[in-house]
Amino acid sequence: MEGTPANEQIASPRRAPSQQRSRERVERMLAAASALIAEQGSDAMRMGEVADRAGVSIGSLYQFFPDKRAIIWALAERYTAESQACISAALADVSDVEGLNQAFSELVEIYYGLFLAEPVMRDIWSGTQADKALRQLELADSRANAEFLVAVLKRLRPGADPVALETAAFLVWQMGEAVMRLAISVEREEGDRLVAAYKRMALRELAGD
Repeated sequence: MEGTPANEQIASPRRAPSQQRSRERVERMLAAASALIAEQGSDAMRMGEVADRAGVSIGSLYQFFPDKRAIIWALAERYTAESQACISAALADVSDVEGLNQAFSELVEIYYGLFLAEPVMRDIWSGTQADKALRQLELADSRANAEFLVAVLKRLRPGADPVALETAAFLVWQMGEAVMRLAISVEREEGDRLVAAYKRMALRELAGD
Protein backbone atom coordinates (compact mmCIF):
# COMPACT_ATOMS: atom_id res chain seq x y z
CA MET A 1 0.00 0.00 0.00
CA GLU A 2 1.28 3.43 -0.82
CA GLY A 3 2.23 5.69 2.05
CA THR A 4 0.46 8.94 2.82
CA PRO A 5 2.58 12.10 2.88
CA ALA A 6 2.83 13.67 6.33
CA ASN A 7 1.38 16.95 5.10
CA GLU A 8 -1.66 15.29 3.48
CA GLN A 9 -4.81 15.49 5.58
CA ILE A 10 -6.58 12.17 6.05
CA ALA A 11 -10.34 12.58 6.25
CA SER A 12 -11.85 11.53 9.56
CA PRO A 13 -15.06 9.45 9.39
CA ARG A 14 -16.71 11.46 12.18
CA ARG A 15 -18.35 14.89 12.31
CA ALA A 16 -16.42 17.46 14.31
CA PRO A 17 -18.47 19.33 16.96
CA SER A 18 -18.73 23.10 16.45
CA GLN A 19 -20.31 24.26 19.72
CA GLN A 20 -18.91 24.07 23.25
CA ARG A 21 -21.81 21.97 24.52
CA SER A 22 -21.31 19.52 21.65
CA ARG A 23 -17.56 19.37 22.28
CA GLU A 24 -18.17 18.53 25.93
CA ARG A 25 -20.63 15.81 24.92
CA VAL A 26 -18.10 14.32 22.50
CA GLU A 27 -15.47 14.35 25.24
CA ARG A 28 -17.81 12.31 27.45
CA MET A 29 -18.39 9.87 24.62
CA LEU A 30 -14.67 9.38 24.01
CA ALA A 31 -13.98 9.03 27.73
CA ALA A 32 -16.70 6.40 27.97
CA ALA A 33 -15.32 4.55 24.95
CA SER A 34 -11.79 4.60 26.41
CA ALA A 35 -13.03 3.15 29.68
CA LEU A 36 -14.95 0.39 27.90
CA ILE A 37 -11.98 -0.49 25.68
CA ALA A 38 -9.75 -0.65 28.75
CA GLU A 39 -12.23 -3.01 30.41
CA GLN A 40 -13.15 -5.32 27.55
CA GLY A 41 -11.34 -4.37 24.34
CA SER A 42 -12.63 -2.57 21.27
CA ASP A 43 -14.04 -5.72 19.64
CA ALA A 44 -16.47 -6.24 22.53
CA MET A 45 -17.42 -2.57 22.89
CA ARG A 46 -20.95 -1.72 21.74
CA MET A 47 -22.30 1.66 20.69
CA GLY A 48 -25.20 1.37 23.14
CA GLU A 49 -22.76 0.84 25.99
CA VAL A 50 -20.83 3.96 25.00
CA ALA A 51 -24.01 6.04 24.93
CA ASP A 52 -25.19 4.70 28.31
CA ARG A 53 -21.88 5.35 30.04
CA ALA A 54 -21.54 8.81 28.49
CA GLY A 55 -25.08 9.71 29.56
CA VAL A 56 -26.24 10.56 26.03
CA SER A 57 -28.88 9.16 23.71
CA ILE A 58 -27.85 6.65 21.08
CA GLY A 59 -29.00 9.16 18.46
CA SER A 60 -26.67 11.78 19.86
CA LEU A 61 -23.78 9.31 19.73
CA TYR A 62 -24.51 8.41 16.11
CA GLN A 63 -24.72 12.10 15.26
CA PHE A 64 -20.99 12.42 15.84
CA PHE A 65 -19.80 8.82 15.47
CA PRO A 66 -21.62 6.85 12.76
CA ASP A 67 -20.05 3.58 13.91
CA LYS A 68 -17.52 2.07 16.29
CA ARG A 69 -14.73 2.56 13.79
CA ALA A 70 -15.26 6.34 13.93
CA ILE A 71 -14.73 6.24 17.71
CA ILE A 72 -11.53 4.25 17.31
CA TRP A 73 -10.38 6.72 14.66
CA ALA A 74 -11.02 9.69 16.97
CA LEU A 75 -9.04 8.08 19.78
CA ALA A 76 -6.22 7.23 17.37
CA GLU A 77 -6.14 10.84 16.15
CA ARG A 78 -5.91 12.03 19.75
CA TYR A 79 -3.01 9.75 20.61
CA THR A 80 -1.29 10.72 17.36
CA ALA A 81 -1.54 14.44 18.12
CA GLU A 82 -0.27 13.93 21.65
CA SER A 83 2.66 11.82 20.48
CA GLN A 84 3.68 14.32 17.81
CA ALA A 85 3.65 17.16 20.35
CA CYS A 86 5.80 15.09 22.73
CA ILE A 87 8.32 14.16 20.03
CA SER A 88 8.53 17.68 18.63
CA ALA A 89 9.23 19.12 22.08
CA ALA A 90 11.84 16.48 22.91
CA LEU A 91 13.81 16.97 19.69
CA ALA A 92 13.42 20.72 19.19
CA ASP A 93 16.59 21.79 21.01
CA VAL A 94 18.88 18.85 20.19
CA SER A 95 22.18 20.23 18.90
CA ASP A 96 24.68 17.39 19.25
CA VAL A 97 24.96 13.61 19.10
CA GLU A 98 24.90 13.27 22.88
CA GLY A 99 21.68 15.25 23.03
CA LEU A 100 20.14 13.12 20.29
CA ASN A 101 21.09 9.93 22.12
CA GLN A 102 19.51 11.16 25.33
CA ALA A 103 16.34 12.57 23.75
CA PHE A 104 15.75 9.54 21.53
CA SER A 105 16.39 7.07 24.36
CA GLU A 106 13.97 8.93 26.63
CA LEU A 107 11.28 8.99 23.92
CA VAL A 108 11.61 5.24 23.39
CA GLU A 109 11.28 4.60 27.12
CA ILE A 110 8.27 6.91 27.38
CA TYR A 111 6.50 5.09 24.55
CA TYR A 112 7.35 1.69 25.90
CA GLY A 113 6.02 2.68 29.31
CA LEU A 114 2.81 4.07 27.81
CA PHE A 115 2.06 0.94 25.86
CA LEU A 116 2.76 -1.24 28.86
CA ALA A 117 0.41 0.84 30.99
CA GLU A 118 -2.34 1.87 28.54
CA PRO A 119 -4.59 -0.95 27.29
CA VAL A 120 -6.52 1.50 25.13
CA MET A 121 -3.41 2.51 23.20
CA ARG A 122 -2.42 -1.12 22.72
CA ASP A 123 -5.87 -2.04 21.50
CA ILE A 124 -6.05 0.83 19.02
CA TRP A 125 -2.53 0.21 17.79
CA SER A 126 -3.20 -3.46 17.12
CA GLY A 127 -6.45 -2.54 15.40
CA THR A 128 -4.71 -0.29 12.88
CA GLN A 129 -3.17 -3.32 11.20
CA ALA A 130 -6.57 -4.61 10.04
CA ASP A 131 -7.96 -1.24 8.94
CA LYS A 132 -6.47 0.26 5.76
CA ALA A 133 -7.51 3.84 6.57
CA LEU A 134 -6.17 3.64 10.12
CA ARG A 135 -2.96 2.17 8.75
CA GLN A 136 -2.67 5.24 6.52
CA LEU A 137 -3.14 7.43 9.59
CA GLU A 138 -0.36 5.53 11.35
CA LEU A 139 1.95 5.88 8.34
CA ALA A 140 1.26 9.61 8.15
CA ASP A 141 2.09 9.84 11.87
CA SER A 142 5.38 8.00 11.30
CA ARG A 143 6.29 10.33 8.45
CA ALA A 144 5.52 13.38 10.56
CA ASN A 145 7.61 12.04 13.43
CA ALA A 146 10.40 11.22 11.00
CA GLU A 147 10.39 14.84 9.84
CA PHE A 148 11.13 16.00 13.40
CA LEU A 149 14.05 13.60 13.45
CA VAL A 150 15.27 14.63 9.99
CA ALA A 151 15.45 18.25 11.14
CA VAL A 152 17.82 17.15 13.92
CA LEU A 153 19.92 14.96 11.61
CA LYS A 154 20.36 17.79 9.13
CA ARG A 155 21.76 19.95 11.92
CA LEU A 156 24.11 17.23 13.09
CA ARG A 157 25.12 15.91 9.65
CA PRO A 158 24.86 18.87 7.24
CA GLY A 159 26.90 17.14 4.54
CA ALA A 160 24.77 13.99 4.44
CA ASP A 161 22.41 13.12 1.61
CA PRO A 162 19.00 14.49 2.70
CA VAL A 163 17.14 11.64 0.99
CA ALA A 164 19.26 9.12 2.90
CA LEU A 165 18.47 10.94 6.16
CA GLU A 166 14.75 10.93 5.41
CA THR A 167 14.85 7.23 4.59
CA ALA A 168 16.77 6.37 7.75
CA ALA A 169 14.49 8.46 9.98
CA PHE A 170 11.30 6.96 8.54
CA LEU A 171 12.68 3.45 8.83
CA VAL A 172 13.74 4.03 12.43
CA TRP A 173 10.22 5.12 13.40
CA GLN A 174 8.56 2.22 11.60
CA MET A 175 10.97 -0.24 13.19
CA GLY A 176 10.25 1.29 16.57
CA GLU A 177 6.52 0.69 16.20
CA ALA A 178 7.15 -2.93 15.22
CA VAL A 179 9.49 -3.40 18.18
CA MET A 180 6.93 -1.97 20.61
CA ARG A 181 4.27 -4.37 19.35
CA LEU A 182 6.66 -7.26 19.78
CA ALA A 183 7.93 -6.12 23.18
CA ILE A 184 4.47 -5.88 24.77
CA SER A 185 3.49 -9.30 23.39
CA VAL A 186 6.27 -11.22 25.19
CA GLU A 187 7.38 -11.50 28.81
CA ARG A 188 8.50 -8.21 30.34
CA GLU A 189 12.14 -9.22 30.73
CA GLU A 190 12.44 -10.18 27.09
CA GLY A 191 10.51 -7.09 26.05
CA ASP A 192 12.97 -4.89 27.93
CA ARG A 193 15.88 -6.55 26.11
CA LEU A 194 14.20 -6.06 22.72
CA VAL A 195 13.62 -2.35 23.37
CA ALA A 196 17.20 -1.88 24.57
CA ALA A 197 18.55 -3.63 21.45
CA TYR A 198 16.36 -1.47 19.23
CA LYS A 199 17.67 1.72 20.83
CA ARG A 200 21.27 0.65 20.24
CA MET A 201 20.65 -0.23 16.58
CA ALA A 202 18.57 2.89 15.89
CA LEU A 203 21.12 5.25 17.44
CA ARG A 204 23.92 3.71 15.39
CA GLU A 205 21.90 4.24 12.24
CA LEU A 206 21.01 7.83 13.15
CA ALA A 207 24.63 8.63 13.97
CA GLY A 208 25.69 7.32 10.56
CA ASP A 209 27.99 4.66 12.02
